Amino acid sequence: MIIQKLSLINFKNHSLKSFEFSPQINCFVGNNGAGKTNILDALHYLSVGKSFLGNSDFNSIKKEEYFFTIEAEIVGLEKTDILKIILPKEGKKSIKKNDKSYERLSEHIGYLPIVMISPYDSNLISDSGESRRKFLDAMISQTDSAYLFNLIQYQKTLQQRNALLKDFAKNRYFDIDSLEIYNEPLSKFGTEIFNKRKEFLTNLSPFVQEYYKIISGGKEEIKIIYQSDLEEENFKKLLIQNLEKDKILTYTSKGIHKDDLIFEMDNSLIKKLGSQGQQKSFLIALKLSQMNRIKNLTGKTPVLLLDDIFDKLDDLRVSQLINLVNKEHFGQIFITDTSKERTEFVVKKINEESKIFEI
Repeated sequence: MIIQKLSLINFKNHSLKSFEFSPQINCFVGNNGAGKTNILDALHYLSVGKSFLGNSDFNSIKKEEYFFTIEAEIVGLEKTDILKIILPKEGKKSIKKNDKSYERLSEHIGYLPIVMISPYDSNLISDSGESRRKFLDAMISQTDSAYLFNLIQYQKTLQQRNALLKDFAKNRYFDIDSLEIYNEPLSKFGTEIFNKRKEFLTNLSPFVQEYYKIISGGKEEIKIIYQSDLEEENFKKLLIQNLEKDKILTYTSKGIHKDDLIFEMDNSLIKKLGSQGQQKSFLIALKLSQMNRIKNLTGKTPVLLLDDIFDKLDDLRVSQLINLVNKEHFGQIFITDTSKERTEFVVKKINEESKIFEI
């Protein structure tokens, strides 16, 4: 899939912008605050219908305006589609492909796979397990609609069970039969999600290790460990064993909603041992591995968005990354950088057609 054209109206700091892209490499250069990352965020919207920053959609409407529009021409193997996202300030967001609206966002996920590498990815290392779970769920959902369905059903059931536990505490009564209604679907959907996460990470990890080895020059060993309550016990038993605890806490204390990913370097937590350059190299390796899995599972080469990734990388790691991009043929790439000279140098070393846009 190739993004051939992009038009923005009232999107963040861009009143009106249009681009015609190269099918291979596109670079946006300019000072901080010029809006380079906002253009990548617009491309991210085309893939999953929301900002990669996790902000409210309404924050993406330009100040003092009443709507935003993102429109793109997407070239596939057999046809060209027009994708359009419109958000009025007082209304519902609509996503249309060839003027036909999707009834549910889940129907659109997977149409245009995109992987973004950005400074904000550092949150995956520094933040709580919730950010890593969201990242893992987003990775798998782009290639597996059944997983996305199970995830939505699990979250709905979890909310209902937690609401019932809170209601019991508030009204000082308890009905085990009412609570057990939710145990069966929670266990069913949760176990399927657990198995899929485990399988996905088992297949992903060797690629992360190999890409990190290439980028870093083989200096450190890295590892991803999947941590889940379901590694110790099946879900139904967990719910029974923790019933009294759940009653006191008024929420479901065990389950796949507590899963986490542990990132290690040389057998220590990378957030404690790793330098900024090492952490950034790990995150790049993780995202490139995500691209590889999407490509292998769907046959589609994801669009790669590289937001300010050369900062904090030494010359060796930049050189190794360029060599890796050349070797793997990652498809259409979008790059932002504050340095035009550095961008021109990088593009020159990647043997592909390119365009540079000054923002």
